[in-house]
Amino acid sequence: MLSTPSLLTFDIFGTVVDWRRGLTEAALSHGIEAGEREFQAVIDCQARAESQAYRAYADILAESLVKVLRLNRKASRAIAGEAGRWPLFPDSADGLRTLMRLAPCVAMTNSDQEHGRQVEDQLGFRLSGWICAEDVRCYKPAAEFWIGVSARRSVPFGPSWWHVSAYADYDLATAGRLGLTTVFVKRPHSIWGPSTLATADLRALATSLGGGS
Repeated sequence: MLSTPSLLTFDIFGTVVDWRRGLTEAALSHGIEAGEREFQAVIDCQARAESQAYRAYADILAESLVKVLRLNRKASRAIAGEAGRWPLFPDSADGLRTLMRLAPCVAMTNSDQEHGRQVEDQLGFRLSGWICAEDVRCYKPAAEFWIGVSARRSVPFGPSWWHVSAYADYDLATAGRLGLTTVFVKRPHSIWGPSTLATADLRALATSLGGGS
């Protein structure tokens, strides 16, 4: 039997925010077409940078746009600084609002604090917390990120801590090894892997936990 969640943590970019749409639309606004292959190359470039010494996510994102899409540095910095304004998935605001009535909902994200303010502006409410790479000085999938969140929230690892993500590689594999309940969200750019649960979207997750329709 599943433990009732006492804490819900969420990946943001790709799970709550539609980062593929956001990035491709931002690139197109500067005259650059980015398809699936180019998008994945941008993400891979970021992953390599995130595995090294800590740098701000906006710097890593801007660098990846210069290297992969050949955008100029001014345009790349502008896009990276506004990534939190990329569109939410249609279910994100309603789903998170309902889930927050059931348990604290905390962002756990490879991003910066400024991106958190932008995302919460779009949601129309503040999450229970926004813990990002800027705070813990490392990036997922490093276990140190989860250790930092555990310390900040005073929550031990265990099945009552649920982690929600569209990405097995960045999130669910590490969370599962640490003993968390893992929830895979099916998104257009999701990376499947073993998880405790799978859900179509955040609204469906809220409904499954008794949060109403």
